[in-house]
Amino acid sequence: MKVKLLSHTPEPERVAAAAARLCYSSAGAEELTETMSEKQIATLLDRIVTTGHLSTIEHVSFTFAIEGVSRTLSHQLVRHRIASYSQQSQRYVKEHDFEYIVPPSIAAKPEATEKFNALMENIRNTYDELIELGVHQEDARYCLANATETKIVVTMNARSLHNFFALRCCARAQWEIRQMANQMLAEVQKVAPVLFKKAGPTCVTDNYCSEGALTCGRLASLNKGI
Repeated sequence: MKVKLLSHTPEPERVAAAAARLCYSSAGAEELTETMSEKQIATLLDRIVTTGHLSTIEHVSFTFAIEGVSRTLSHQLVRHRIASYSQQSQRYVKEHDFEYIVPPSIAAKPEATEKFNALMENIRNTYDELIELGVHQEDARYCLANATETKIVVTMNARSLHNFFALRCCARAQWEIRQMANQMLAEVQKVAPVLFKKAGPTCVTDNYCSEGALTCGRLASLNKGI
């Protein structure tokens, strides 16, 4: 899996802070962007993130290039509706010798790995045979597995990312999308450390677990360490 932050709003923390300050200032956004100190920005962003008043951080966005993930992951990812997606098309891109993702639980068992790899090879052969029979790839793709590797570009604003990280960095999230979410979080923290300082699963950020009886137990462990 490869996650790279392709681009983002220039000076995202300054922009978000200026938008928040504008609501209570007679000065314009341009003036606030130019005059707010780094300390003022950090203090204001810490306050709005802590209190959950996140509408103003919607003004900054982040675009990621993601590779080496499965169609299983992308089917989950697009459920996050306030985002923009561009995915490698199986309709126009031929999938001869496609790469595939092997789940850790399968990779840990030689017999399971053998069966899984054999199935993927059978799918590859079937796909090739369909193409040779004159079936267009847009229909041949119907035989492809959810494990098939895909590439996707994702853009989210900072508020959507906070929600995404709360849900997908959680230990209860599916392993592959959790791994991707953690890499995305690490990427945005490099360019907006204050804005995403408190991003992540709610057991870490807000000292509560939204999973109820399905909790992984992490919150209880964290509280024991207090």
